[in-house]
Amino acid sequence: MHKEKNKTVSLVLGSGGARGLAHIGVIRWLTEQGYDIRSISGSSMGALIGGIYAAGKLDVYTEWVEALRRMDVLQLLDFAFSRSGIFSGDRIIHKLKDILGDIRIEDLPVSFTAVATDLDMGREVWLNSGSLFAAIRASMAIPSVFTPVKYEGRLLVDGGVLNPVPIAPTLTDMTDMTIAVSLSGKEEAILQEEPKAEPGGNREKGRRDAILQFIESVQERFVTEDASEEANIFDVMSRSIESMTNTIARFKLAAYNPDILIEIPVNACGLFEFHRAKEMIDFGYKRAARDMGRGHT
Repeated sequence: MHKEKNKTVSLVLGSGGARGLAHIGVIRWLTEQGYDIRSISGSSMGALIGGIYAAGKLDVYTEWVEALRRMDVLQLLDFAFSRSGIFSGDRIIHKLKDILGDIRIEDLPVSFTAVATDLDMGREVWLNSGSLFAAIRASMAIPSVFTPVKYEGRLLVDGGVLNPVPIAPTLTDMTDMTIAVSLSGKEEAILQEEPKAEPGGNREKGRRDAILQFIESVQERFVTEDASEEANIFDVMSRSIESMTNTIARFKLAAYNPDILIEIPVNACGLFEFHRAKEMIDFGYKRAARDMGRGHT
């Protein structure tokens, strides 16, 4: 395929937890083909990946996230011990700041908007100024999982609650095309890799199992009073969030039709399976190559 060096792009990156790692693959393919990404709008994980790319630090982040194992992901989760959310999310954000540094959105070389949800007003909020990581933190505050964020006098949670595929912020962009990446595509028969053995063997597995048991005990204490419930609380929350965002995403895509839509199947990986980074990045790369070939002439 010939490179599109003269094509300017408004890129819309949807919400969907760990599936959002596929955004890295999509961006990688677009840049390799010469597309010029001038504007990015993202919700939740889409805001995270989009903001990091806009800051010119995507390679650094990719190297870090591809090295994460299941145990590493668990250790990044900091308990909030609050009824507003299981995790505060501060440890993740601090880790990202250590890797990437902080920056203001106004100083980014690419126009950037993170979409969050204002709980008090019941409407979406476009964050396109101020601290990049404050905006990202607000956009990815999944209800009940991460605590809400107080930002400029507003109580904000995950942008995917109201707008999982935020195309609207790009409507006034003076670019050649709008490319949207939805993480709510239809289920497909996807071959998933068998879990790889992690360093440490049985000892590492024992530590991981102990932490998982502790998480379950905390969940029972702070999230539900019915210890007889058979469904895992993360499973219930993730499936509920998935159902809600997938339905809203379909309505948003019907209302705002992008020039090209790249869809990642909802069953590509679980909401919290960040240890599958390399697999999802590769998947996003291949899906971009396939869907851009279909949609662009």
